[in-house]
Amino acid sequence: MGWLWAIIVGLVLGLIAKAILPGKQQIPIWLTIIFGMLGSVLGNAVATWIGVNDTRGIDWTRHLLQLIGAVAVVGLGDMLWVSVKGNKQRA
Repeated sequence: MGWLWAIIVGLVLGLIAKAILPGKQQIPIWLTIIFGMLGSVLGNAVATWIGVNDTRGIDWTRHLLQLIGAVAVVGLGDMLWVSVKGNKQRA
C-alpha cells in the first residue's frame, strides 16, 4: 500500500510542479510521477533535517517542502530530459 500512495503523491506533486513552472515541460507522465516522488522524498528529508516532519495536525510545512522539492526536481529533470532527447535526435 505504501508504494501506491507514493505513486499517487508523486503524480499529484509532479502535476502541480508542472503547473507552477513557467513554459511547457516536455517530460512524459511516467517521468513526472518519478520526479514528483523524488521531490517528495527530498522534501521529507529537509523536513526531518529541520525538525518539522512530525507535528500535531496537518504538516503544512512538510507538505510545502515536498512541493518545493517536486518543483526543483521536475524543473531540473525537464532540462536534463530535453538535453538528452535533443542529443539523441541530432546523432
